[in-house]
Amino acid sequence: MNNVLMVFASMTGNTEEMADAVREGLVSGNAVITVKEVFDANASELEAYEGIVLGAYTWGDGELPDEFLDFYEEMDDVDLSGKKAVVFGSADSSYPHFGAAVDILIAKLQERGCTVVAEGLKVEFSPSAEEKEQCKELGRRLLGLE
Repeated sequence: MNNVLMVFASMTGNTEEMADAVREGLVSGNAVITVKEVFDANASELEAYEGIVLGAYTWGDGELPDEFLDFYEEMDDVDLSGKKAVVFGSADSSYPHFGAAVDILIAKLQERGCTVVAEGLKVEFSPSAEEKEQCKELGRRLLGLE
């Protein structure tokens, strides 16, 4: 697999930092990757790629960020059978559901027939150097390299 679409949402830059690190992992595995912020993407685009990477921060008490809601609803109209995916996001453990946006996206991908190949990666606020390495590993894992 080398044709990957990454779609993410970041408000403070934390999830974007994670996205950059995941992208590095994908590039190191020779993936051809298209990166889009969620407001520039349409869920129907997912069908054209072998690999899917979704990244979202968790908003409020455990919701998807507002800018991800339309994309999430559009996912009801796509068939992701045979596709592989990973999901990541930043979160705040002071809320009752840590990183729930990651779990919500994993459930939707699986509902649409996608195989999620790794546990969702959740990071408290901004990723540390070690967590950025975990993000790179997540990208390589999607490619079957880890």
